[in-house]
Amino acid sequence: MAIKYRGVNIDGKREMTMAQFRIWVKTLDADKDGKISKDELSDAVRGNGGWFAGWKAKRGVKAADANGNGVIDDSEIDILAAFAQKHLGIIII
Repeated sequence: MAIKYRGVNIDGKREMTMAQFRIWVKTLDADKDGKISKDELSDAVRGNGGWFAGWKAKRGVKAADANGNGVIDDSEIDILAAFAQKHLGIIII
């Protein structure tokens, strides 16, 4: 069992349910257009203490953007969750 402090495991990884992840992603939408841009994702990575925020955000949008429109919408959040688990230290429980 991992030791947790305020939702973060002792190994530095954030743990949340898929519902919590969806809510968190919606808070990233600074312009309230219903989509997450590379810049909005970059701000989130940087705000959570992540390094190489721009690079990670570019990779995240590229990985999750199934329809190729350059942003992440509601239908692509599951793909973003898989990317976040693999590259951003988030654990979806």
